[in-house]
Amino acid sequence: MKYLLILFVFLSVACGADYLPKPKGFNRIDLPQASYRSLPDTLPYQFEYSKHATLLRDSSWITERYWINLHYQDMGATIQITYKPVTDSIIREYLSDSYKLTSQHNVKAYAIEESILELPSGLYASFTELEGEVPTQAQFHVSDSTNHFLRGALYFRTATKNDSLAPVIHYLKQDIIHLLTSLEWRD
Repeated sequence: MKYLLILFVFLSVACGADYLPKPKGFNRIDLPQASYRSLPDTLPYQFEYSKHATLLRDSSWITERYWINLHYQDMGATIQITYKPVTDSIIREYLSDSYKLTSQHNVKAYAIEESILELPSGLYASFTELEGEVPTQAQFHVSDSTNHFLRGALYFRTATKNDSLAPVIHYLKQDIIHLLTSLEWRD
């Protein structure tokens, strides 16, 4: 009888008339204030990158001497930077490879928008934004056509959908734009 009374009290209190469904929730993303620092002078290129990123040497099996990664630990993101010295006959191959790597995302991307940015140095950079559930949301390349070719891509190491990552993607695209506008070649 005692248990029946407890069960009755519990059921009468548990069922309230003021039930409201929970609203859809979104991840809270606190983005840091943008601040930058210069690359070390051991590379043939110079730019400013985020103080919130860790500079790492590329450790992939195909890495070359001046390839680096800008790793954003708190955001689960990496900007991969590849650099190649240019000779007259090879620049077309580098440009072709860059466009092929971008076009491979046509399968999942529902929008690919390329912009040509005029940089303060007088160079022009190709900046491509990709939308959809693609592995890279931004890619870029820049060259002086005679000595240097630099390519980069933004990757996330997370299963979170890109629509949830939209503020972070926008933040990192601004970091890439800053990287490009501060780019200088070292000879």
